[in-house]
Amino acid sequence: MAHGSPAIHAAKEATSTIPVVMVGPGDPVATGFVASLARPGGNITGVSNIDVGVAAKRLELLKAALPKLSRVVALRNPTNPAAELLFRETQAAARTLGIEIHLIDVRDPGELERAFSMMAKARAEALNVIADPMFLSQRRRIANLAMTKRLPSVFARNENVEAGGLMSYGAVLGDLYRHAATYVDKILKGAKPADLPVEQATKFELVINLKTAKALGLTIPQTLLLRADHVIE
Repeated sequence: MAHGSPAIHAAKEATSTIPVVMVGPGDPVATGFVASLARPGGNITGVSNIDVGVAAKRLELLKAALPKLSRVVALRNPTNPAAELLFRETQAAARTLGIEIHLIDVRDPGELERAFSMMAKARAEALNVIADPMFLSQRRRIANLAMTKRLPSVFARNENVEAGGLMSYGAVLGDLYRHAATYVDKILKGAKPADLPVEQATKFELVINLKTAKALGLTIPQTLLLRADHVIE
């Protein structure tokens, strides 16, 4: 099993024969992991979180929380095969919403402090974190840095919000893993990955951290709170 596009890419490079069950790639076809969702065609199959197609929604929700928002920094790991796809979608959404996007790339955790210093220089009003396993693993550090810089933040994973981020919208990682386990079961019983269609997440959750909003001096519109699946108080 491989979680996230960087790990899936590494597994693909390492073997073309050992079955690989992927968890949470943004777009497994565009990133070249499988030939198609219906017919993967190789040794890889699994569950996609379809972040490509949902990335724009995160910026829309951030704008709904901050109606006067005009300048956002996108934090991206350029080594992630799906990162460019996700950023292009975010850019397109920004143009529609009248938001200026400033891109900052981070390749490893050691670059985070520098990145947040650059955000201040860019006069960022909010932070949009492009989905990446590294940003998930560094969730508490990122949440703390965002709070220090007084930056409202939006993420792909609810775990980032539980760690102190402002809001998230995306597939639930735990659900993806439970679903991926059924693929492991089938493969161990003799099924071939090439014959197992890739399935896509169907459940997406909006999570808002009101404790973080209060600490930032923000009032989240009631209309947005009513849309939330979970509110952390």
